[in-house]
Amino acid sequence: MGPLDSLNHLLNFLAPAFWMAVAMAVLGRLVLRGRAAGLGRGMQWLLDFGVCALVLLAGLWLTGRDGKMATYAVLVLACATSHGLGQRIWRA
Repeated sequence: MGPLDSLNHLLNFLAPAFWMAVAMAVLGRLVLRGRAAGLGRGMQWLLDFGVCALVLLAGLWLTGRDGKMATYAVLVLACATSHGLGQRIWRA
């Protein structure tokens, strides 16, 4: 496998983390409207993307396969939790 194939595999592996973080950064403001402001949109995206990427890596390591539905379920829960903590929902 050449370097371009490796890059393609890496980008496709991280695509769910990227799009989940984008969706949470954009739509999270609508859901949490009127709450105390937390992190900015860019920093919140970085936090959510990092958490999602770690969940994908942990799912790959634990199950030995990429793309398990259990990994994606944990991905959604972890991203929602990190987004809530980043936006300081406990101060509402």
